[in-house]
Amino acid sequence: MEYLTQFIDVFLHLDKSLSSVIQTYGSTTYIILFMVILCETGLVMLPFLPGDSLLFAAGAFAAKGDMNISTLFVILSIAAVLGDSINYEIGRIIGPRLSKREESRFINKEHIAKTYVFYEKYGAKTIIIARFIPIIRTFAPFVAGLGNMSYIRFIQYNLIGGISWIAVCLFTGYQFGNIPLIKQNFTMVILAIIFISMLPAVIEYIRHRTISKAA
Repeated sequence: MEYLTQFIDVFLHLDKSLSSVIQTYGSTTYIILFMVILCETGLVMLPFLPGDSLLFAAGAFAAKGDMNISTLFVILSIAAVLGDSINYEIGRIIGPRLSKREESRFINKEHIAKTYVFYEKYGAKTIIIARFIPIIRTFAPFVAGLGNMSYIRFIQYNLIGGISWIAVCLFTGYQFGNIPLIKQNFTMVILAIIFISMLPAVIEYIRHRTISKAA
């Protein structure tokens, strides 16, 4: 029981314990990272798993030679895209039944409501933008499935968003993760990434509102 508790704690805080995990498990760390990203993006009940910070940390350790950056990029991109696809199917198949329940221990309805508001603003682009926003990232594909978005349309945004998210966070960590100033202010780095990624959608939204008012 004690070992299980320790494993769960490491799993939930892998971004902070990645160094010891690499030393203990070696190449198996790739599989562990794959599973964490898969679960964080693919299981709507696990939005609290590390995402951005884990990718950044993995990139930083790759820069030190502890892992291969190309292998990380391929494996984690697959995990991110596959995770959203699984979440989409969960939303499409069992989402309606879960959303009708007044209470659910697995799904936070407040997060679903916030994601719906996000969709109202940005439409299908939410699948891309949400990749850079914790919580919304996990619920966006679920809501897409719940709303019966065409899978052909969804997978296009999923591929762009998933690969972009992995690339930005992973390679940012690879380039800058071992610089003390960046390492100590990672939250600010992520906020900057979010701001830049949202600019096109914000500009489009403002343009649409301006046109609507003029009409």
